[in-house]
Amino acid sequence: MTTTRREFLTASAIAGAALASSGALAKSTTAINPMPKLLHHVFFWLKNPESKEDLAKLIAGVKSLAAIETVRSIHVGVPASTEKREVVDNSYHVSELLGFDDVAGQDIYQVHPLHKKFVDEHQHLWSKVVVYDALAVD
Repeated sequence: MTTTRREFLTASAIAGAALASSGALAKSTTAINPMPKLLHHVFFWLKNPESKEDLAKLIAGVKSLAAIETVRSIHVGVPASTEKREVVDNSYHVSELLGFDDVAGQDIYQVHPLHKKFVDEHQHLWSKVVVYDALAVD
């Protein structure tokens, strides 16, 4: 039996559509990169906001927290130049967003020697810290 190019392409398209609709080709974002169950978001305001050196020291210090074994994800950032709106607070200088599997993992982080060292060595840089901890709902 000889198959024409058009018949082959049609059959391939039908098979591809069937696989895609069954979910066989679809990748779930959560399966690739699941969001941690507990997020620990910390905002820092520098005592000397004009100091690039203080900013760099604080960022380096925050990044060092990734070495703590219960930290599952880390995002270190500075305020984005997004649209100015009444609900947006971009007055902070550095933020950290850490992900943990659970409250127990975050508890271990809080008393971990690397976290204590970070606080001891960097607290002189900030004038204010605000923390938001959020636990995912099912």
